[in-house]
Amino acid sequence: MANHKADLLQGTLDLLILKTLAVQELHGLGISNRIAQITNGTFQVKPGSLFPALHRMEEAGWLKASWGESENNRRAKYYRLTKAGERQLQIETADWQRISLAIASAFIIARALLTVSSYSRCGSESATMPAPA
Repeated sequence: MANHKADLLQGTLDLLILKTLAVQELHGLGISNRIAQITNGTFQVKPGSLFPALHRMEEAGWLKASWGESENNRRAKYYRLTKAGERQLQIETADWQRISLAIASAFIIARALLTVSSYSRCGSESATMPAPA
């Protein structure tokens, strides 16, 4: 089976970052690696997307950053959720659940309509076919 990578939907990156940091504070590379891990490699966040999002979320008051030492003994900026970030995680999670339920519902209804449509077509075609001689 082919290995397909998915593009992040708008707003999904914020939710994944918030969810990742709800467990523990991490530096940028750690956040990127954890997102890849928890999504089974489906989402691999590049620095060009991650760091502007982290900066924007920090400016919004959802994250607090502090300098520390990474596991490689290098200076790294660590991010953690603030109380506002915890509230935003709840909001984003509820929104995502509502959206994903709506999409799942649309797929279920579409499948049911296709099944009914196919069944109706098959029934009408067999009624107009001539009988075998």
